[in-house]
Amino acid sequence: MDQIIALSDGDSTADLQKYLSTLTKDQLTTVINNGARKSKKVGAMIKGIFKGSAPDSPEGSNRRLLVYQHCIPLCESGDLQTEVAAEIIGLLMLETRTLPGTSLAKLASLFVEAIKVGKMGSGKSLELFPTVLTALSACEALSYGKGELGGGEYKKQLINSLCSSRWNPQCVIHLTTMFRDVPLSSEELQFLVEKVLRMFTKLDLQEIPPLVYQLLLLSAKGCKKQVLDGIICYFKEQDVCQEEEQKRGASLDLEVQSIPLDQLRHVEGTAILHIVFAIRLDHELGREFLKSFKTSYGDLCPFSVALLLSVARIQRYEEQVFDLLKGAIIKSFKDGQLQQGSKFLQDLLPGHCSVAQMILDTVKNSVFGWDHVTQGLVHLGFFLMDAFGPKPGPFGKTTEGSVSIARTPNQQACKLGGQVLLQGFKVHEPIRGEILDQVLNRLVTKTASPVNNYLDLFSDLVVSAPMILLESSSKVTETFDHLSYLPLTTVQGLLKAIQPLLKVSMSLKDALILVLRKAMFSSQLDGRKSAVTGFLLLLKNFKVLGSLASSQCSQAVSSSQVQVDVHARYNCAANEAFCLEILSSLRRCLGQQADVRLMLYEGFYDVLRRNSQLGSSVMQTLLSQLRRYYEPEPDLLPPVKLEPCITALGDQVYLQEPLAHLLSCTVHCLLWLQNLRQSANTYADNVEEEEEEEEEGEGYQCELQAILESMTRRMIKCELEDFELDKSAEFSTANSVGVKNNIYGVLVMGVYEVLMEHNFIKANYSRSRFEELLELFNRYHKLAEILREKSGKARVLSNKIPRSLLSLGFISTLLTVLFRDSTQSREEALSVLRSSGEFVRYAVSVAVQKIQQLEETGHTDGPDGQNADRTFRFLCDTTSVLLWRYTNIPGGVEDAGKKEKRSSLSLVCLEGLLRIFTTCQQRYPDRMAQLLASMEISEDDDEPDEGNVTEMNFFYIRQFQRALFTQLSGGEEEFNSKEAQLLVSILCVLSRQLQPSSRQFVQMITWTVKMCKETSFEDSAFSKGLLSLLFNLHVLYKSPVSLLLELCQDVHSQVGDIDQNVEVEKQSHFAIINTKTATAGAVSVDTTSGSFCLAVTSTPQNLFALIGFHHFDPSPQLLVLSQVDKVLDEVDWLIARKKSQTSSDKSGSDEAARAAGQQDPIEKSVTLQLGTLLTALNELVQTALLPGTCTITLLRELSRTYTTLTTLVKYYIQVCASQHAALPARFEKLVKLSGSHLTPQCYSFITYAQNGEFGGGGADDKKKKKRNEVNTAPSAKLLRETKAIPNLIFSIEQYEKYLITLSKKSKVNLMQYMKLSTSRDFRINSASLDAALQEQDPGQETTVSQEAEETQEPRQKKRKQ
Repeated sequence: MDQIIALSDGDSTADLQKYLSTLTKDQLTTVINNGARKSKKVGAMIKGIFKGSAPDSPEGSNRRLLVYQHCIPLCESGDLQTEVAAEIIGLLMLETRTLPGTSLAKLASLFVEAIKVGKMGSGKSLELFPTVLTALSACEALSYGKGELGGGEYKKQLINSLCSSRWNPQCVIHLTTMFRDVPLSSEELQFLVEKVLRMFTKLDLQEIPPLVYQLLLLSAKGCKKQVLDGIICYFKEQDVCQEEEQKRGASLDLEVQSIPLDQLRHVEGTAILHIVFAIRLDHELGREFLKSFKTSYGDLCPFSVALLLSVARIQRYEEQVFDLLKGAIIKSFKDGQLQQGSKFLQDLLPGHCSVAQMILDTVKNSVFGWDHVTQGLVHLGFFLMDAFGPKPGPFGKTTEGSVSIARTPNQQACKLGGQVLLQGFKVHEPIRGEILDQVLNRLVTKTASPVNNYLDLFSDLVVSAPMILLESSSKVTETFDHLSYLPLTTVQGLLKAIQPLLKVSMSLKDALILVLRKAMFSSQLDGRKSAVTGFLLLLKNFKVLGSLASSQCSQAVSSSQVQVDVHARYNCAANEAFCLEILSSLRRCLGQQADVRLMLYEGFYDVLRRNSQLGSSVMQTLLSQLRRYYEPEPDLLPPVKLEPCITALGDQVYLQEPLAHLLSCTVHCLLWLQNLRQSANTYADNVEEEEEEEEEGEGYQCELQAILESMTRRMIKCELEDFELDKSAEFSTANSVGVKNNIYGVLVMGVYEVLMEHNFIKANYSRSRFEELLELFNRYHKLAEILREKSGKARVLSNKIPRSLLSLGFISTLLTVLFRDSTQSREEALSVLRSSGEFVRYAVSVAVQKIQQLEETGHTDGPDGQNADRTFRFLCDTTSVLLWRYTNIPGGVEDAGKKEKRSSLSLVCLEGLLRIFTTCQQRYPDRMAQLLASMEISEDDDEPDEGNVTEMNFFYIRQFQRALFTQLSGGEEEFNSKEAQLLVSILCVLSRQLQPSSRQFVQMITWTVKMCKETSFEDSAFSKGLLSLLFNLHVLYKSPVSLLLELCQDVHSQVGDIDQNVEVEKQSHFAIINTKTATAGAVSVDTTSGSFCLAVTSTPQNLFALIGFHHFDPSPQLLVLSQVDKVLDEVDWLIARKKSQTSSDKSGSDEAARAAGQQDPIEKSVTLQLGTLLTALNELVQTALLPGTCTITLLRELSRTYTTLTTLVKYYIQVCASQHAALPARFEKLVKLSGSHLTPQCYSFITYAQNGEFGGGGADDKKKKKRNEVNTAPSAKLLRETKAIPNLIFSIEQYEKYLITLSKKSKVNLMQYMKLSTSRDFRINSASLDAALQEQDPGQETTVSQEAEETQEPRQKKRKQ
């Protein structure tokens, strides 16, 4: 070695060459080995060898090649120091370009073979490979096999060979790093990236992040989308494997090596950081990343969601990412809803990708140190809650009552935002402060819109982590300062949410009391009401020693999560002083407005239930207030002073004291305390304490009892004249006298109701007391009738009773004893009440009123109205009684009801049942089975199996089916339309509880189809209800297109053809479609009512609103057309799904299917659906529909049908352009059907609609004359105001335009089926115009000329095209 170095340093190269030629190959390699291992001047020695080996001589070039061939494995062996190996590789790189082509080819082959056999573990010598390949590609010709190849082509073959071979997992990262320096064509790069991505699964998990990093660096050359998709796909597969392993649990196969979850999550987190870093540096990579998710959310997974949220931290991508996620979330919910409501879609696409679940999984995964994701999660949560939260109603009013279950996609998205924030709050400490800040800020600032979503979230935060919120109590205290300026509902929700904190934080409680005291004197009414709300809440939740335990009080808000003993004896003593102080503050409210007093009266009862020791103070307060309005003289009538109950301001008269509510509160509190003492006396151990309690309560109890007795006696004696409310009194709300009398009337009626309830409870089933009660009712009823008559026409039409003051418990008890109580001892007393039909009817009407209030707001007035459990118990009890009453006493018995212009009692019971089922489904969706289980049935029926919810539900469905069958089997004279409509509505509600896959559901739909086929009653409202039920069921059973076709044929047959000379073949698939029902409700010329009816029929939830409760009933045509709209929605959705799959190049299976001559199942289904739909519309478009909404709606649906056909044609244009496949035969048939059948009929229908030829083929002269008289001018106006006709023409022409394009692309002449029509030319027919002008009045000439101008307008539009 020293000799070589010495000769190299000398001036004579010839001596060096001569010496080197004396060395054999083995000697030379030994010299290199020894020098390299001893690290002695190995670089100088190799330089000397290169210096003495001339590259242009065969000997020199072979020696150089030998050095390369020996040094490369030597560096890989691991025997050399790193510095020595690096020095050797550096020297070799410098001399690579001097090697001849053959040597370079041998070197390259050496590398490829070494990689194939796995000898490139360390990767040190791989730095040389790019230089070799670069030099190789510069060569002109190299021998390859028996021929020659250019250097570039040779390099391509090498890379191909290398990427096709098996790689040692250890060298994957080194190879990826190496290829960054190799010039690659796009094909070579793609081939390489595919190879590296395939190697992911063979690598150890810890090696994935560095490989991801190298791949991202490599993506600077291209294939950015492929690299990102591959990385995301790998982690998606890993997550799926983890899920499957967790499902299988312990029963894992031995071959499967389970990856630790925390290890996988940490690796994912590191990979996300690498990708985000790469996107920061390479914006093209960021654009590719976002582009891949814009077309379809189906590619999303928890990893890609986390990645998106991390990318959102880069400012330029923030808005794009959140818009993309928002769109994906809402689309996912909408798609889920669409699939859930259609059996056709469920069968075609069984699985549904839930973006919401992915986002929640991302929150769960972020626990493993994903700090870069958490900020994005917070932003996303609030973004969803802000975007999809509840919106203010008309005039800024908020809708009362929060929705118990998220039904619409917007509600579901808002709920998801809340879940993300709640879960994030639980698991990530650093973001808690920010979440709390933002929630409280929104509660304070969003005063114009509802904040129920934020109140629910805040309540959940308090429950999940009360002690953490106490640490941030200063933020809550700051919010208190704004209480008097916030809407009342916000204040109530906020105070209810923080209630658990008040028990453990004195400072928070003191701050709240200070704010409430200030609010008590606020100039704003809402501020004072907020103060009352707050004080009542405090009274409910700070127990005084000796009060009932919270479990006995049905406490709504639990504080079990606060592990602090707040009920110790000292605390209770302090609480008593605290509560008495609050009561003294509340007494000031008794001098304020009626609204404030009303809140106080409604709240006192709940205070006593929770804090019974305050009974004496509360009762003294109420008694002193009652004395102001009570006439103590026992002989004076009336016993109440109404004058002080009102106040005047200018010309206006206002209610000052809600006297009936004051009396109601007093009575209920008194009854509660009396019951409490009775139960306490039973178990009292200490006689002295018992006597003290009795003495304390005896004073006010006796006085109140005397007042109530006297009031009852005198109110019975009172005539209406005593209140100045006789029939001659003024009740018009247009003047102050009428307003005053109305107020008096409502107050007196309320007093009568409260006294009725009190006397019933105190009567103990005494006949004489019940007779007094009936006297009270008669006075009440007389006054109610006067008010109903005098208060204007609206009241007469509505026939509703005023808001009742009877409590839920009393109504429930009263109904039960009136209908179900058969106790012998009570028979005589109850017969008094039962004998009064008006009283029984009143009791049922009040029950229905309470149910309606519960349905609309989620709570009712009066005691326990806010308690969800007690209101549900009321529903159960009422259901049992109403069902018994309806099933056991037939409606035909009630002759009295038929004579009057009002519903019979059976109908009121039935309406109550419908409202109960609807309310339960909306407010208590999980307790429907409990409601049904509580219903008692008649003895002769089989008992339902309570264990099987579906069976029990179907049992009651059969009960109502039997009732409807009885109605229908009695003949048209005995048929009660409203009762039948109500029964159908109940069946619709109950049938929603059936599983579409169950046997009972099939029986239900079979029965409904049978009823529609056999029922021929000419009652339009009932027929539409039954058809709506049929559609709602059928869509969950199978696609309704065949049903639509049969119905369209029936309608065409019954109504007649637009050509009067054509005799339509008489068909009757469904007897329910007859001449009367097919033409009912179609003559409306109000466009708004038409669109409204479509809106109603398009949602099954609104069936109750559809049937019998609106003035305008949609005709069967409108029902059919609304179903057509739904089918088109589904078809559009499927086509859009196929288009996104085609554009994302994921339709390899589709190509294979087409190659095998099979049509894609989705394409096949779309074509079949549209084919049947076109046939159905072909029937309807030939029908002589009456002018108005039906005609306009049909034109719109036809226009939409052609738009859908155009979308399908565009899809096939896209397919032909990308795959060069032949058009399916079914599609060609569909085009033929549209061109030869539907389009010509559309033009005929347009002519028919414009000319106003409304006579049907099957109509006689009288009918025809009547039809021609039907609103010719209004119908012309309607046609003029709508754009339906020009829109339809445009849709047809667009369809034909794209058909021409498709014909060119596919080489199939699709236009052979299309026929041009003269109806395109909107010229005025002068002869028709003259005839029309002569027929009409001179005053209508202007209208006709305007119509002519309007019909000419589309021609101008066409010319523009």
